[in-house]
This record gives sequence, C-alpha cells and structure tokens, in this order.
Amino acid sequence: MARFAVRRLAGAAAVLFAVSVLVFVIFNVIPNSDPARQLAGRTANPQLIASITREWGFDDPLPQQYLRMMQNILTGKVISYETEENVDERIVEGIPETFSLALGAAAIWMFFGILFGYLSAVRAGGPLDRGLTVLAVTGISMPVFWLAAILLNYLAYQFELVPAGGYVGITENPLEWAQHLVLPWVTLAIVYVGLYSRVLRSNMLDAMGADYVRTARAKGLSEHRVMTRHVLRNSLIPIVTLFGLDFGALLGGVIVVEGIFNLNGVGQYAYESLINLDLPPIMAITLFGAFFIVLFNALVDVVYAFLDPRVKLGSSAR
Repeated sequence: MARFAVRRLAGAAAVLFAVSVLVFVIFNVIPNSDPARQLAGRTANPQLIASITREWGFDDPLPQQYLRMMQNILTGKVISYETEENVDERIVEGIPETFSLALGAAAIWMFFGILFGYLSAVRAGGPLDRGLTVLAVTGISMPVFWLAAILLNYLAYQFELVPAGGYVGITENPLEWAQHLVLPWVTLAIVYVGLYSRVLRSNMLDAMGADYVRTARAKGLSEHRVMTRHVLRNSLIPIVTLFGLDFGALLGGVIVVEGIFNLNGVGQYAYESLINLDLPPIMAITLFGAFFIVLFNALVDVVYAFLDPRVKLGSSAR
C-alpha cells in the first residue's frame, strides 16, 4: 500500500508538471498573447508596455517566468493579466457551482447508465434492449449545446417547470438549489447515460460466457445472484475507469453547460480566460482539472481492488 501511494504521488506530480509546462509554452508562442499589452490596455503607448514588461519580469527567460508563475499559483498570489484579480480566489468562488453541477449529473448518469445497461444485457435481443439501444444512441448523438437549448426552450420558457438558469447555494435553499440545477444535470446526464449503458451492456454480455459464470451456475446459484454478484460486479470495472476520467474532467469545468445555464463556475471562468488569452487563470484552471483527473484515477485503482479481489493495489500501479 505504501509503495502504491508513493508511485501514485510521483506519477501525479509528473503529470501535473508536464501539463503545466505544455500550457505555459503554448501560450507563450501564441500571437497577440503579450501579457504586458494585456495589462497596459488597448490604447497603451510603447513606453508603458516596456515599463510593465520590466516591472513584471516578462523579459526574463521563460524557465524563470514559469517558476515564478507556478510559485504564485501554489501560494495563492497569481494575478489575472486581464482583470488583475486574484485567480485562486476566483476559482474557489466558482467551485461550489461546478461541484454541484458535476456531482448531480454524475449521480444521475451513473444510476441510469448502470440500470439501462443491466436491463439491456439481461434482455439482450428483446424489445426492451432494442428500445434502450435507440435511446442510448440518440442521447450520445445529441450535441450538448443543442440539447441544452431544447430543454431550456420547453421546460423553462414555454412550460416554466424549472428556472432557466442561475445558481442558489445549497445552504441558502436546498430546494431552489436543485430546481436551478436540474436542467444542467439532465443535459449532461443524457449524453453520458447512453455511453455508460452501452459499455456496461457489452461487458456483461462478454462476462456471461466466462468460465467463472458457468461455474457459478453449476453450483446452483440463482440467476439473479449470478447476474449481480458475478456478471455485474466484474463488468463495472471499465465503468469505474470511465467515471474516474469523466468526473475529474467535469470538475475542471464544463464550459458549454455553465455558459448556457448562467453558472458562474470554474468552466465559465475558463471560457472567459480563453477568450482573452489570459494565461494565469488558464494555467491555474488546467492544473485544477488535471489534479482531479489524477486523483480520481488513483481512486479508481482502490475501487478496482474492491470490485475484483484479484486486483492488488501494488500490482495495479505497475
């Protein structure tokens, strides 16, 4: 277990370092991304730009600029070039909305993805399986922005069943918190439900013909127990992998959904920063998202060991 933790920490540090260097280099070679010009404003004269360049150290070698930015990010002192606000504080302000969006959507798509995948597998080839297949393919095929627009138009504007957007903190009013987030939750969940249900169905159908399943049936176990304890449990391992990647990415910010539903979370902040080519927020948000992807991939290994006792934490890290 200790060796597993050390390897995971070392791997996480390497991934975060590589991501941060890549983002920093890319934004330093993009045309019109001069941070001194951003800080000086559109009408600044060359003398002011040169003064800001010297004061902020933008004429220093790139490795020195990178180390300085990383130090500022880790100590909470990094400042946006566009708005001159504290980037870490702005990200922290957006975390409740992004977390609320990700957690709610993930709960919905995991529940229905597993349910529909299980029903499709046990009724493979039947009317229920064909119906769920059509729904799954339809959900996967719909663009998120189009689906969000349709749900907003009918459920929020025409029938006024739920609010059109915005955010209310769960501590302020739990009911309004859920009402404002139900459309974003459903928008994200519909896309993921189809994918997860098809993956689970395929895995279960493969597992049904495995030797350990035939052995379980030969021992006289009920069909329900065979399907849940043996087939479903082992088929969930790829689902756990998908969930670890998808949920970590969601916490990095869902740009389209947050923008459409007026959620001022991390994703919306990322969009604004990309539009302005504002490097400090982009660096911080990228590291924020990468951290959660790495974290949830480490947790995936732990869940593996629970789902399949043959998987050992020490060996899974190799």
